[in-house]
Amino acid sequence: MINIPSVAEAEKLIEEKLGGWFDVVISHIPNFIVAVVIAIVFSIIARFAGQLMKNLLRRSLDSKQIADLMASIFKVIVLCVGLFIALDFMGLKGTVTSLLAGAGIVGLAIGFAFQDMTENLIAGIAMGIRKPFKAGDVIETDDVFGSVHSINLRNTLIESFYGQLILVPNKVLFRNVLKNYTTLGVRRIEVPVGISYGDDIEKAKEVIVDKINEFDFVIRKDETAVYAEGFGDSSINLLVWFWIKYPGEPDFMTVRHKGVVAVKQALDAADISIPFPIRTLDFGIKGGEKLDAMISDKINQQSHKQQGDSNTGSNQSE
Repeated sequence: MINIPSVAEAEKLIEEKLGGWFDVVISHIPNFIVAVVIAIVFSIIARFAGQLMKNLLRRSLDSKQIADLMASIFKVIVLCVGLFIALDFMGLKGTVTSLLAGAGIVGLAIGFAFQDMTENLIAGIAMGIRKPFKAGDVIETDDVFGSVHSINLRNTLIESFYGQLILVPNKVLFRNVLKNYTTLGVRRIEVPVGISYGDDIEKAKEVIVDKINEFDFVIRKDETAVYAEGFGDSSINLLVWFWIKYPGEPDFMTVRHKGVVAVKQALDAADISIPFPIRTLDFGIKGGEKLDAMISDKINQQSHKQQGDSNTGSNQSE
């Protein structure tokens, strides 16, 4: 049989439990007060430390968004440290362990659910620290070529030279090879040209270099050069190299246009020709005699055929 306690026994049991709990609460009041003080102190520290970190990062990073985000993360970390210390001071080590495990599981789930967004965010933060480019730089990567308009946490806005705004995810810029045409402040222009086999290469080099160095926008004039690249079908192929400030005035397209015009004018003035495509048939080489005979036979056959057709027409008219 089940023994049901009397009302008096039940009241005594409840009183003992409540009394035990009260004693525990009373004994933990000092720890609770200290824990609250610790939490308040760390919240104040986190506030001032976060503001200090924000000011430092804004001075060192070009993107204010990245600086504010990293400062906020730092502030949250300081607050979490203070919370864990306060809980541990109250004897709630198990709670601290549970919170850490739960935070890890939640973070892992969020990372998988928003993998693309997280990757772009991390790439944006990394680029904000490394600073491979800044707003206004001319960059090229992954078939995108233009001037950086703005940099955000998840993507970068690039203005192409065709007047279009291209939104590029930060992970694309972080993963792929990135060319920055602005960092060094100079750029080399390359103009290919061909001269005839009958002209002097050294003379062509001399007149082209002299003509190119007449421009004020050409820098490092001692490095202006012309190199023979190889033998083409109809010409000796040359490469004209010279340096300009970049970005600068005049712009790249104008400079390259003036370079091509200058090369043409220099060669014309020196009576050096830029040949059209030429095809020469040489029947004197090995195999050429047979080809010559085949062509002659073909011409003779066509001539006999035309003569036969002419005789046939004459007989029919008679």
